[in-house]
Amino acid sequence: MTKVNAIQLFENKKVRSIWDAEQEKWYVSIVDVVAALTDSPNPNNYWKVLKNRLKKEGSQLVTDCNQLKMESSDGKFYKTDVADTEQLFRLIQSIPSPKAEPFKLWLAQIASERLDEMQDPELTIDRALEQYLQLGYSENWINQRLKSIEVRKELTDEWKSRGLKKGQQFATLTDIISKSWSGKTTKEYKVLKGLKKENLRDNMTNTELILNMLAEASTKDISQAVNPETFEDNKKVAKQGGNVAKVAMKALEAKTNKKVVTGLNAKSLLEANKKIDN
Repeated sequence: MTKVNAIQLFENKKVRSIWDAEQEKWYVSIVDVVAALTDSPNPNNYWKVLKNRLKKEGSQLVTDCNQLKMESSDGKFYKTDVADTEQLFRLIQSIPSPKAEPFKLWLAQIASERLDEMQDPELTIDRALEQYLQLGYSENWINQRLKSIEVRKELTDEWKSRGLKKGQQFATLTDIISKSWSGKTTKEYKVLKGLKKENLRDNMTNTELILNMLAEASTKDISQAVNPETFEDNKKVAKQGGNVAKVAMKALEAKTNKKVVTGLNAKSLLEANKKIDN
């Protein structure tokens, strides 16, 4: 199965999804669907109770549900109950909610959009732009964020060409880059910003995003110049790339007398922007 993990937004609520390119269908986290439809304080428990009831009723729906690994709030991947679009349509009938019909329309829309994006990848960028605007980010920040996605992909493509494995090796190198320029691993950076499930890059300031891009772009360029052969060689390159951004950060801090890496996150930044607008 060729899978692509994605976060979809339904009424500003995140719904974890995985696209199966071979079957051309979405698999969606059932717990996230429950959370979006019910506003339950404990969607895991809600789904557990509902699943047991459906089992007792002899529902084939529970039997047909799959489990796939999805990222949890602690940043790790765990097996999670998922359902495809057709299964979700049937499941929603068992969840009393005024949001049921809008959610069905939303499901049909994202399935159609994904097929469109396969024909025209530029649509993926356009929809990401729309989602960030809906969340209240500024256009300037969004442009930086979208550029950071492009830079990150160029780096991971370089790593893949070196035979490195997505997962632990990518995570280790990412931490080295982050630690080298910001003084913090990805986990430490998220703790500083008070994040749990949220994406770190979605909570960086413009300057943090730019320096992180510089670190990753430098790592890619150095890698292409020196052709590292082993994982240890790639770790050295990652540190060198991060150090390029560190030099730039220190120079900026010396001129402004302000720390670049701070506890500011998207929520606080968006609230500050609203106050300015008002």
